[in-house]
Amino acid sequence: MASKLIGTAPREAENPYELSIRQAFDALESKLRPPFALTVPNPQEYMQLNRAILYGVLCEPHFAKVHIKHLHAIVTDGYALFVSLLVKVVKELYVKLFDSVKNQLIWVTKEMINVSAVGFDGLLVSLLRQIVGGDFSDGNLWLCFELVSLFLGKWDCLLEEEPLVLSSALYTFLRLLADHCRLLTNSKLDVLKCLEIDFCVKMLREQFQLCLKIGRDLIRLLQDLVHVPVFRAIWKDLVLNPSEFKTPGFSDISQLYHLRTSSRYFLTRITPEMETQLRFLLTHVKLGSQKRYQAWFAKKFLFGPERETLIVDIIRFICCGHHPSNEIIQSDIIPRWAVIGWLLKSCQKNHVETNAKLALFYDWLFFDESVDNIMNIEPAMLLMVCSIPRYIDMTHTLLDFLFLLVDNYDVDRKDVIARGVKSAFATLVHKGVVQSLDVLVSCKTLSPYLKERLRKIQVLEVRVPNELHLLHISQHSMETFNLPSPTPCSETERQPARTGEYGLQIKSADEPIAVSDDLVIACHSSPNNGVTFESSV
Repeated sequence: MASKLIGTAPREAENPYELSIRQAFDALESKLRPPFALTVPNPQEYMQLNRAILYGVLCEPHFAKVHIKHLHAIVTDGYALFVSLLVKVVKELYVKLFDSVKNQLIWVTKEMINVSAVGFDGLLVSLLRQIVGGDFSDGNLWLCFELVSLFLGKWDCLLEEEPLVLSSALYTFLRLLADHCRLLTNSKLDVLKCLEIDFCVKMLREQFQLCLKIGRDLIRLLQDLVHVPVFRAIWKDLVLNPSEFKTPGFSDISQLYHLRTSSRYFLTRITPEMETQLRFLLTHVKLGSQKRYQAWFAKKFLFGPERETLIVDIIRFICCGHHPSNEIIQSDIIPRWAVIGWLLKSCQKNHVETNAKLALFYDWLFFDESVDNIMNIEPAMLLMVCSIPRYIDMTHTLLDFLFLLVDNYDVDRKDVIARGVKSAFATLVHKGVVQSLDVLVSCKTLSPYLKERLRKIQVLEVRVPNELHLLHISQHSMETFNLPSPTPCSETERQPARTGEYGLQIKSADEPIAVSDDLVIACHSSPNNGVTFESSV
C-alpha cells in the first residue's frame, strides 16, 4: 500500500518510522471511528494508538478533528508521547512529506500549543530548523510564513507556557530577515518580511529580557539588519539609550558582549540533515579523503543563488556546536579548522566572506576564560598556524581581519575588544593549543605590520624559534589540506587585484559589513593591511 504521508522514489526503500505509524493505522483503523472504546489501553496499546492517531491526523484532514478528540479522550501523559512522535516526523520525514501533510502538521502543532502539551516547545524548534537559510523556494517561504504567523498568533500562550522558545524564534527570524531583506526584487517576500519584522520588533521592544537569553550573537544578527530603518532605530537605542528597553540591570551593550550564546541557537539554523552530514564528516572522514564528501555537501546544501549565506551559520555551528572528543582530536580525522578553511575558500561574495570570518572570530572579541569555551576559538587559531607556510595568504588575511575588528568593531569599547582578543591568545597558549606565538611572529612571509601587532599582545615570551609546536595536529599534513595557494602578498607594497594559481581572485578588503553611528564594523584597505581572497569556482 502506497504511503499517504511521504513521497518516495520508485526503487527507494521504505522508511522504517513511516512504516511503523502506517502499519499502526492500518491495524487500528476500525477503532479510530466513533464510538470509541471505553477501555484503558495498556502501555503497548497506548503506543500503537498514538501512532495510529498521528497517521490519521496527518493523512486524513477531513477526520482530523475526530482524531484529535479521540487523542484528548485517551491521553494519560500530557501528550508527551504524541508530541515526541510528531518531532520524529519533523526530523526524519519533513523534506519528503506531501504538501497536504505539511498543512496538517502545522494545524496539529497549533492544537498541541492549545492544550499545553508536554514538549511542544521542542516541536516548534524542530519546525524552525526545517527553514533553510538562503532558500527562496515556495515551500521554504511557506514554512517561514506559517511559523512566524503561528508565533504571532500564539504569542500570549507561548509567553506564559514556554517563553524561551520565543528567543529561538527571534534568532531564526533575525537571521532569515538578513537574507530576505537583501533580495529586493521578490514581491512574494513583502508580506513575509512584514510579519518577520513585526515579530522581531515585538520581541525586542516588549520582551527584551528574553532577547538577552540569546547572548552576544544577538548583536551580530542585528548588525546585518542595520540598513532596515526599524532595526536602525533599535540599534541606536541599544548603543545610546539602553534604558528604552526597560530591562532591570541592562545599562550598556557591552553587557551583551559578555553573554556567551548557547549552541542550541546555532542549531536552529542547521537542518537535521546538515547536522548529520557535518558530524559524520568531522567524526569519520580522514584528512586527505574529504574532497568527495565536501563536494557532495556543497552540491546538496550550498549550490543555489543565495545558499552561500549558509556558510556563516555552518562556521558558527562548527566552532560552537561541535566539539570533538580527545580521541577524535588525536586521530587522523579531518579537523574542524580544515573544514572551515574549505568553507572560507568557497565564499563567492564579499559580504558572505566577511560575515563568515566574523562568525569564526566572534568569540575571540569578548573571550573570558571563566565564561567561554576554548574549543570555540581553537579552530581559528589552528587554521592560521596550520596555513603556514604553504597557504600564508590565509594566515595573513585572517590575522589582518582580526586586528581590523580590534580597531574598528566598537571604537567606544575598544578596550573591551582588545582585552578579549588578548585573553583568547593567552588561553590558547596556556592550554597548549599552541606552545607560543613564535610560529606566527617568526614567519618570514607575514607582514611586518601583523608581526608588530602580535608582539604587542605579549601573551608569553617567545620560547621555541622557527618551529611549529602544536598539541594535537602533528598528524595532519598540510599536503592534504584542500586550500588554494594564491600568490603571497608583498610585504613592502599592496598588490592590485589579481588571480592566484588556483583561480582565486585576491582583492583589497574594502567592504564594511555593518554601519552605525556609534558602532562600526569595517574592513578598509590600507598599506599595512592584508588581503582577502575569493573563490572564482
